[in-house]
Amino acid sequence: MPELIDPTPRLAASFTEALHEFTAADPEVAHSWTGMVIDRFQRPGTDWVAEYIAAELGWRTAAPDGFVPVTTLWWAEGDTYLGRISIRHRLNEHLARIGGHIGYDVRPSARRRGHSTAMLAAALPHAAALGIDRALVTCDASNTASRKVIERNGGVLEDQRGTTLRYLVPTA
Repeated sequence: MPELIDPTPRLAASFTEALHEFTAADPEVAHSWTGMVIDRFQRPGTDWVAEYIAAELGWRTAAPDGFVPVTTLWWAEGDTYLGRISIRHRLNEHLARIGGHIGYDVRPSARRRGHSTAMLAAALPHAAALGIDRALVTCDASNTASRKVIERNGGVLEDQRGTTLRYLVPTA
């Protein structure tokens, strides 16, 4: 059964496979989290996954200027990386408009199996432990799947700003 875990080098091979899936599935991936990971960390001949994980874990307590602390957890089953969820500890102006408290993605080969809904449900107690009573979770208005995930987790539409839908999701 899948569960949220801290990022771990034990899943390095599966995590790397997932990055390749994201790249193959979306030519615009260079402008996303996946593109950032590949550009910043992935270098042949290095233990780049361990370096990436150390950076992710460091963001929990010390975010660079202009960013907020974030807890990233991996959704995994055994040795298989299925996705990730990021819980931002607080909002800055940009996140209050567009990004929200929680962002998530599921690797393409694991989509349409309920992982996003289960992963968000599993992350809500983590958000509550950070003092977040109602998490702001956003998605593009055209992303029907993500809207359903948020609504299945109790999300109530607060408003729409441009093409971004902004939902409040109770964490307890």
